[in-house]
Amino acid sequence: MPTRSELPSSRSSPACSSPRARASPPTDPHRSRKQLMATLLYRLGRWSYARPWRVVIAWLVLVGAVGGIALGLGGSLKNAFTIPGTESQQAIDKLAAVFPQTAGATLQIVFQAPEGDSVEDEPYKTAIEDSIDAVSKIDGVEAATSPFSEYAVEAVSDDGRVGLGQVTFTEQQDNVTDATVEDVLATASIGEDAGLNVQYTGGVLTSTSIGVTWIEGVGVVFAGLVLVIAFGSLLAAGMPLLVAFAGVGVAMSGLIIAAAFTPVSSSAPLLGLMIGLAVGIDYSLFIISRHRNQLVTDVSPQDSVGIAVATAGSAVVFAGITVIIALLGLLVVGIPFLSVMGLGAAGTVLMAVLASVTLLPALLGFAGERLRPKPGSRAHRRALASQPGATEVKPAFGARWVRGVLKAPIPIAIAVIAVLGSLLIPALQLQLSLPDAGSQSEDTTSRQAYDIIADEFGAGRNGPLIVLVDITQTTDIFDDLDAIGARIAELPDVARVGDGIPNETVDTAIIQVIPESAPDSPETTKLVESIRELEPEIAEEFDTPIQVTGATAVYNDISSTLMAALIPFAAIVVGLSIILLMMVFRSLFVPITAALGFLLSVVAAFGAVVAVFQLGFGLDLLHMDPGPILSFLPIILIAVLFGLAMDYQVFLVSGMREEYIRTGNARESVATGFAHAARVVTAAALIMFFVFFSFVPEGIDMIKPIALGLAVGILVDAYLVRMTLIPALMALAGDAAWYLPKWLDRLLPNVDIEGSSLEHHREGLEWAETQHGAMVSTEHLIVAGASRSIDFAAPAGGLTLLLSEGPLRRSLFATLAGRAEPVSGRAQVAGRPLPTDASAVSRMVAMVDPDMIGADPDTTVEDLLRERFALAGSMFTASGRRKGVQPLLDRVGRALVAEGLPRIDADDPAGSLHPEARLALATALAVASGASVLTVDFADASGAALERDIRIVSAIVPASATVIGGISAAIHPQVISGRPTAVADIERKAVLS
Repeated sequence: MPTRSELPSSRSSPACSSPRARASPPTDPHRSRKQLMATLLYRLGRWSYARPWRVVIAWLVLVGAVGGIALGLGGSLKNAFTIPGTESQQAIDKLAAVFPQTAGATLQIVFQAPEGDSVEDEPYKTAIEDSIDAVSKIDGVEAATSPFSEYAVEAVSDDGRVGLGQVTFTEQQDNVTDATVEDVLATASIGEDAGLNVQYTGGVLTSTSIGVTWIEGVGVVFAGLVLVIAFGSLLAAGMPLLVAFAGVGVAMSGLIIAAAFTPVSSSAPLLGLMIGLAVGIDYSLFIISRHRNQLVTDVSPQDSVGIAVATAGSAVVFAGITVIIALLGLLVVGIPFLSVMGLGAAGTVLMAVLASVTLLPALLGFAGERLRPKPGSRAHRRALASQPGATEVKPAFGARWVRGVLKAPIPIAIAVIAVLGSLLIPALQLQLSLPDAGSQSEDTTSRQAYDIIADEFGAGRNGPLIVLVDITQTTDIFDDLDAIGARIAELPDVARVGDGIPNETVDTAIIQVIPESAPDSPETTKLVESIRELEPEIAEEFDTPIQVTGATAVYNDISSTLMAALIPFAAIVVGLSIILLMMVFRSLFVPITAALGFLLSVVAAFGAVVAVFQLGFGLDLLHMDPGPILSFLPIILIAVLFGLAMDYQVFLVSGMREEYIRTGNARESVATGFAHAARVVTAAALIMFFVFFSFVPEGIDMIKPIALGLAVGILVDAYLVRMTLIPALMALAGDAAWYLPKWLDRLLPNVDIEGSSLEHHREGLEWAETQHGAMVSTEHLIVAGASRSIDFAAPAGGLTLLLSEGPLRRSLFATLAGRAEPVSGRAQVAGRPLPTDASAVSRMVAMVDPDMIGADPDTTVEDLLRERFALAGSMFTASGRRKGVQPLLDRVGRALVAEGLPRIDADDPAGSLHPEARLALATALAVASGASVLTVDFADASGAALERDIRIVSAIVPASATVIGGISAAIHPQVISGRPTAVADIERKAVLS
């Protein structure tokens, strides 16, 4: 029998009698929603730090496996732009059915004779015919037409110097193999040997390489230099690069794998590479900076890594999720190639986040103490200055910058808005189109063929339109087709209209229309619209509905669809940013100004792209000609810039919020919070700028405008918007900047990126470590329905009976099992603190409840036990599990027989058991779950019945498990045998002897 010292403590000393004495932090109503990420990341960071080899090997295996699969499948990249549901795409699909010989992809061969000669001269003509004959014999080619064929239409230029051959493939563009295209291109030697200049143009000639050059490597080198300057350590600077490369390697290989099953644009991997490198480096930078700043306060490296991953890592996860959500928003647009680009880019961001919170802590584990700044070093002084409440003898540049902004916030805010607003002038001139051969580099065969055709036949010959005519309802087919062609020829910008050609079943005809203007010109777009406007008139007059298709029409439809989706997409992104930032900062002013600043950054990015790539300022340096902007560039820019802008907003303003909560001084919190985060944000923005801008000079022309827009957008957003405009506006708003209506505060989940919930969790862990020998203990715990706090300690392996009323017992047990939130105070179960570790505690505690055993006559005792073993993750086989059930049933039987009660069998219906047997079965189910702590509510039993129930439970529960029971009447401990037992009146805070 235990002595008084072994009984549960009632905490009745004067120092502890009041709930306010040694009170733990009050329970935050949002804590259960916000603590999970912080505590999970904290454990993940510590776990990865302690097991670096496991994590690194896992990442190496992942990179190798995904890369090996990508090499094995060998997916190829194509610039196949299609959009289902548009008129042009519907017409292409119809062509495949009614004109199969014209439905395949096409390729033009340009034969150019030397100056002063004609392609009809020998030996040029023979060489051309031989080339066409060789092409027609290639597998995958449906037909090849010579410039001299009777079926060729104006295929020889007026001066005779250029002839155009036409190749039609058996498959549409997405399915034409690289081998077939290469075989066709190889026939160029036939004409070249005869002295001809042979070039090719067509949609199948798309770049299949990722297009990375040494210039992109220079961008990574500059990023590395920024990291060295930021950290003052080569070791710390190298880690973000390794993490970024690992994440990008997995994501890029995944895109190549996807290319084996679905069309993937050649720009998709490059976009993913660009974004993945930038965010991968930046996310690691944020976490390492937090880690090194904490190391100067004598925190252990492992604990520091856990805290850094939980705090800066939470911001990284939040920022990554915003980028991913914005990129996945591209799926809503409904354009397949854009959806693949969005998924690919989102995948690279996801891998960057995962690498930052797993691989980076492992690398930090290898570094250990070596990353701790040496006392007196510049890194040490900077880390000390970043601590809350710290002051510098000589303010850093960030502190001086924000002080300058706060001296004149109104003129500075006006100046920033005016400068960025001026870029709206070029941005409003935005013209959208998709890339064709005319936008490719001058050294490509497609561009050279395009230029020759434009010079000899007119620019419109590069983008012919196909008018599909339904002739099922007309009897005068050729006259009607001639009349329709004449009607189209009257439209502006029409250079020539071909004869109508019916198909073999005489139900559909095609008319070729050659515009005067280039495929990407506004005039050609207008011509497509004009032909479609004629459709009702032609259909009524000739009873022949028409449709317009062709590459130019398809590209125009895609551009129109994207332009129509731009404003709704931008509205969704901006609305999302406001909601997310309200969750983070508990403010209305901060998200609204952040969204407005984001719009200014987008305007600046659009203005720069239009000025360079459309209006031509400085474009000669990039070896490109001015032209319309990529149709999907605005949506890509908005999606990516949104997420990246939120990164800087979070890291800068969260410091301001932390200072405001600590000091209550709105203006000073802007200055102090800004100064603590400015250096990291400055480095992060420079890294992103260098990475993005390095893709501008060389590489795929399609990616250059996106890269420039992102580079300018990041530079503007970081330095003019986040580091200049936002501090000015925050200072002007004062305390109002942190206002959020109470009703809205209750509705919004709380995203704890500052780590306050983690701090509460760590305090709980430290307190739990002091509860030596107590399997379960509480401190000033107030549960739902309680009028006062509960303090007790239950020893491991013992039986602790708590004297209280029924509702209080049930509320307390639900709280101790991690299934209910306490009102205040704290508790611990096996060293796991409550309420911050409720998920772990819930797996350790089982509540014995006979009422949960149903009355279904078909459910046997064995069924319930087998099910509980399975839910507990038992690895037994079917026969093995039966073997595990029977020993537990034998234990139950012995406990019942010892009390003079009949034993229960495996085949007994569970719902028909007598009350004591139901209690015994409920206890066995709790034991089968593997719980180390069992709570039992003995309800209102008393006297001999209560003693019997306690003995039954004690006999079934293993000696290693701890039992906490609730009773309504006191029972003398000596009547209980089998385990150390104590009784406490938790309502009166008295120990009963």
